[in-house]
Amino acid sequence: MPRVPERAEGCWAWVVLLASLVTQGLTLGFPTCTGIFFTELQHEFQASNSETSWFPSILTAMLHAGGPLCSILVGRFGCRVTVMLGGALASLGMVTSSFCRTLSQLYLTAGFITGLGMCFSFQSSITVLGFYFSRHRALANALASVGVSLGITLWPLLSRYLLEDLGWRGTFLVFGGVFLHCCVCGAVLRPVATSTAPETTEGPPPPSKTPATGCLAACGRAIQRHLAFDILRHNAGYRVYTLGVMWMILGFPLPHVFLVPYAMWHGVDEHRAALLISIIGFSNIFLRPMAGLVAGRRDFAGHRKYLFSLAALLNGLTNLVCAASADFRVLVGYCLVYSVSMSGIGALLFQVLMDIVPMDRFSSALGLFTILESISILISPPLAGLLLDTTDNNFSYVFYMSSFFLISAALFMGGSFCALQKKERPDKQAKAEGAITEAASEQGLMAEDSCDSKKQLYTEVMYVTSV
Repeated sequence: MPRVPERAEGCWAWVVLLASLVTQGLTLGFPTCTGIFFTELQHEFQASNSETSWFPSILTAMLHAGGPLCSILVGRFGCRVTVMLGGALASLGMVTSSFCRTLSQLYLTAGFITGLGMCFSFQSSITVLGFYFSRHRALANALASVGVSLGITLWPLLSRYLLEDLGWRGTFLVFGGVFLHCCVCGAVLRPVATSTAPETTEGPPPPSKTPATGCLAACGRAIQRHLAFDILRHNAGYRVYTLGVMWMILGFPLPHVFLVPYAMWHGVDEHRAALLISIIGFSNIFLRPMAGLVAGRRDFAGHRKYLFSLAALLNGLTNLVCAASADFRVLVGYCLVYSVSMSGIGALLFQVLMDIVPMDRFSSALGLFTILESISILISPPLAGLLLDTTDNNFSYVFYMSSFFLISAALFMGGSFCALQKKERPDKQAKAEGAITEAASEQGLMAEDSCDSKKQLYTEVMYVTSV
């Protein structure tokens, strides 16, 4: 007997929210701990900094690039199956990576397979909140984002503890079991009774009489639905924002990968170095929801893109402080200030995109946005690793590089948005004047019609009365 679908905003919605929180902690929080294994993997495979950096870059790139494929799976099979499939893939990738003998095998298993599985789990867990929550959707998203901060806090501590006792191979094997908890979280995502549900359960369209033409048309519709190239061509704001974020991402993820090796290179104890990432995560537990709630206020609706540019600028300037000194107390202060700008970027990244793009095209704009973003994520750590190899492991240059990309991206986006706003102002005034003139002419016509009707009415009344 089939189970009755759950009711939106019901009691089970909060169970789903908890499952989404745990899933985001397991997936989005994981890439921040990869820096703890950087030195171990480098020694194990006798690899350069650039070669070792490909592992976290592939992992994080797949975490973002699989978005369009994830949306197709959600539309075909639903969020529950997609989350469970992602957990199984992430577990399979980590278990097989513990038996790798070359870095190329590690790229495929822990990088590609695990990253794709985490993408399926985390993006589906975010999507399902939109079905379960309507009135409390902003609160649900803010609470679910706490899972990311918890993951950033706990993954480095667990990684350091297991690495000492089991080595990196045993740790990756344990991680394979940990990722199976995504399957448990996916199992509680019961179908929800919603008006949008029939859209996701529709069968395939009837086959076309001309298979080749029908296939090409279907591919074109799928690309237009999930990748908004037309918006990229015609929407200047979307184009500026996408290019700016791509440039910014070349520097943004570098501290997560290289902060722990940087601290250890300057004599900081391994446990204290791992604690630095946990400080960032613990601070974000409180800062990220606050930033999300502030960013959602209507007072900031017209200024969110400038706040995002300001957060990126602050993030870049903060990295200069880290490059200036490797003292542990300075690094702790750096992590606290870095958390403020990081929470601002995280809270505003997709909110600004919603402001720039019409909501009926948001999913396709987001698909193209995440794919282009993943290209930068893929390039960034290996580029920094190459810089390390050419500068005799001088980690300060990595943070200078990060600051350069972040500061230049912030200035580009802020300046471009100002220029676009000034350019749009005369057009808006002209449209407003045209609308006023048109409204005035319409009112004049209506007044004439009303006068004529009054005259006719008056004549008719007089005529009847005279008789």
